[in-house]
Amino acid sequence: MDYNNYDRGYAEPSMSASDYMTRTYRWMAGGLLVTFAMAYITATTPLIYLVNSLYFLLTIGELALVFMLSARVQKMSIDGARAAFFGYAILNGMVLSYYFLMFSVGTLVMAFLATAVYFGLMAVYGTTTHKDLTGWGPRLMMALVAMIVTSLVGALFGFGFGTSVLYCGIGLVVFMLLTAYDTQKLRQIYAYYAGDAELAEKASIYGALTLYLDFINIFLYVVRLLGMNSRSRNN
Repeated sequence: MDYNNYDRGYAEPSMSASDYMTRTYRWMAGGLLVTFAMAYITATTPLIYLVNSLYFLLTIGELALVFMLSARVQKMSIDGARAAFFGYAILNGMVLSYYFLMFSVGTLVMAFLATAVYFGLMAVYGTTTHKDLTGWGPRLMMALVAMIVTSLVGALFGFGFGTSVLYCGIGLVVFMLLTAYDTQKLRQIYAYYAGDAELAEKASIYGALTLYLDFINIFLYVVRLLGMNSRSRNN
């Protein structure tokens, strides 16, 4: 969401900062609830066969919705932004349903609780710190690109156990830092759009998407680490 090319000038806030943050976290929580519910439903019903046959198309659909919401949220209606966000949450739940087949319920619950703690700690840090985290952005983006390249190499040649643990550990740290960075950025976006009720509402939906992605990625890395730890104990 590019908020640097718009001259908003000064306007009285259309909603308070606390209301804006509440809305953002409410949308995020709603998206997570939809995703985990959809993942469970898909894994325990014949929908899993649909996912098997349409997995590639579902993944492309996810990427398209994220791109659309990120690039066009300012031009979309509020209802359109909400539909794109929850549409993504539904598709992501279908794609992630395999985790409900690969891991036990106990592992998934433990991973969720650990994720909530990690995410919460970093969100609190991003909200309360007086340090400007803006400089983290380019470095974290470079780290994400490096991880994508590494994952492609791993898909082609395979990872050893130690390399897989290291990769997941680094991924976990990267998305924890992104949580703090994105949380602090919410305040900047609020300050920019506070004078326009419609844009502020759409900004809260976009902010929910960024935090949602941070939470989901932390969860996935925690699940993988727990799964690898369990397998190493059983061998």
